Amino acid sequence: MRKLLNTLYILTPESYLSLDGENVVIQQGDKEMGRFPLHTLEMILSFSYRGASPALMGGCAKRGVGLCFFTPNGRFLARATGEERGNVLLRKAQYRLSDEPSASCRIARNFILGKIYNSRWSLERATRDHPMRVDVPALKAASSSLAGLCRDTAQCGSLESLRGVEGAAAALYFGALDQLILQSKEDFFFRERSRRPPLDRFNALLSFTYTLLANNCAAALEGVGLDPYVGFLHRDRPGRASLALDLMEELRVPLGDRFVLSLINTRAIRPKDFSLQENGAVLLSDEARRKLLSTWQERKREVITHPFLGEKLPWGLVPHIQALLLARYLRGDLEEYPPFFWK
Repeated sequence: MRKLLNTLYILTPESYLSLDGENVVIQQGDKEMGRFPLHTLEMILSFSYRGASPALMGGCAKRGVGLCFFTPNGRFLARATGEERGNVLLRKAQYRLSDEPSASCRIARNFILGKIYNSRWSLERATRDHPMRVDVPALKAASSSLAGLCRDTAQCGSLESLRGVEGAAAALYFGALDQLILQSKEDFFFRERSRRPPLDRFNALLSFTYTLLANNCAAALEGVGLDPYVGFLHRDRPGRASLALDLMEELRVPLGDRFVLSLINTRAIRPKDFSLQENGAVLLSDEARRKLLSTWQERKREVITHPFLGEKLPWGLVPHIQALLLARYLRGDLEEYPPFFWK
């Protein structure tokens, strides 16, 4: 369990939540693991399959404390909130700003700033960690160009210009990404992004991982009361979780691409884990999917220091923290949405 930004995160699947007087009590079997005064909390996010007592749900509703339930794997299940919680006002603010191009650009700018910064840092890490196995001058040149695009991003005044900068940054980063693949280069390589269907093994891994990340981001947005289908950079389209795609932009490299690279470079995934279709599509086998999902859950438990909060937390909470920071910005509690700058 962790308490961050007045939000209590219950991460142990066996935990049960109850109310004792004015305190939230976390129990595992007969053992009390902790208690927190309910009046100090703004929200409780539970990733436990055991749930919470009716008394706690009623207490949260009465006091305006958001209570959200997720599966241990992070899929959103339900939310219980009181009338004074203010999710209606939050969503109205979201819809209003989404309809204003200049306001949308101010928010989207920080998503893309985080994405480009993290892309650059990934290349820099490769030159530091594997100087004998990568083309250091080429990666340094790409990194320098990405640094310039970070400055350009901060000056973008429209979504059109922002998309242009993002496209240029993606071309630079994807042009260097193949060098970060260090094992089985004859079977794992990256030439260009291909989807629906993926046309090589690396793209097959990226597509599956991006789907997991998008679902995690959508669940995180649901948890804080935002509408995952109404975005700022990605515009409205029926059936598309546009805000989840916005939120995952800055997380694609550290949570998505680096995860895929680690699967290949540690040989956790091998060429035999894929099947080649007649139409050119490359698909993961069922066994490889299970292996990837297990490793994904392990990665989400790894602990990092959040760059904005300065707190240690598992990777799996990063989308939830960023969603909470976005909600606070939309409510006016923060002057600006703080991007996730991977370090």
